[in-house]
Amino acid sequence: MTLPASLTGKLRLPVIASPLFIVSRPALVAAQCKAGIIGSFPALNARPQDLLDTWLHDLRKELGDYQSANPGTVVAPFAVNQIIHKSNMRLDADMATCIRHRVPVIISSLQVPADFIKDIHAYGGLVFHDVTTMRHAEKAIAAGVDGLILVCAGAGGHAGTLSPMAFVGEVRRIFGGPIVLGGAIASGDGVLAALALGADLAYVGTRFIATEEADADARYKQMLVDSRSDEIVYSSLFTGVHGNYLRRSIVAAGLDPDHLPQADKGSLNFGGSNIKAWRDVWGAGQGVGLIEEIKPAKTVIEQMIAEFAAAKSRLNLAAV
Repeated sequence: MTLPASLTGKLRLPVIASPLFIVSRPALVAAQCKAGIIGSFPALNARPQDLLDTWLHDLRKELGDYQSANPGTVVAPFAVNQIIHKSNMRLDADMATCIRHRVPVIISSLQVPADFIKDIHAYGGLVFHDVTTMRHAEKAIAAGVDGLILVCAGAGGHAGTLSPMAFVGEVRRIFGGPIVLGGAIASGDGVLAALALGADLAYVGTRFIATEEADADARYKQMLVDSRSDEIVYSSLFTGVHGNYLRRSIVAAGLDPDHLPQADKGSLNFGGSNIKAWRDVWGAGQGVGLIEEIKPAKTVIEQMIAEFAAAKSRLNLAAV
């Protein structure tokens, strides 16, 4: 594995919980970190902007207090997602807040945060960048990011179309740093499969929407439990960037999921009217079929840790 020193020994399971727009808030992130995986949230979830300062202060205190009270427990670091796009009018202020609080990991999306990498590295922070194509990966590597998050086919939200079987190996040929693999991973078996392909960490998102701590509509959580992988619709309509959404939520919004118009990428707007679309038309990855019930995040993670160990045992037995 090629994990940086700041993450080595800090995880019970090699997983980053992906930042869920609107859904991920400090309660969920704290539960994820306490259970031994990297929790994350989008900076834009903190509204108004000055709430981000409060969130980061309180999160650091909660995790620090928990570590002090449980000195033998592995408490994972946390990450904050930044949308690098002209529509994000908060970017400079949010980055300044994250740098002031020395956020351990910045997850950047859409564009590489070239103007901020030096300042993040100055305090020992890491920059992991979302990519969906080889071209995006090459640009991120050239800009000096620390890790790449390969968002493959089947991932929730803004997903790519590449198979992880192809994407991981191709990226590994040109990049020796940490690779995080995302796309329909909702079990410990999937986490082990990501490592087998050559990734260092798995990116798990949809599974954590159906948790007690997630700030999601109860109907959204139940729809995840009730849905299957073939009920995921890939469309650019809702944000201007292609993403995966629950078919049932599209129908409930009065739209025909089989005849959705395309939207131009230039229409992307994380601060205006498109936010409502995220509330009414719900994102999800193809791993929904593995979600059987709504549980506390800690229970989900413990189950994944057990599944991961069982999968390793099966492989070891098969190799004998």
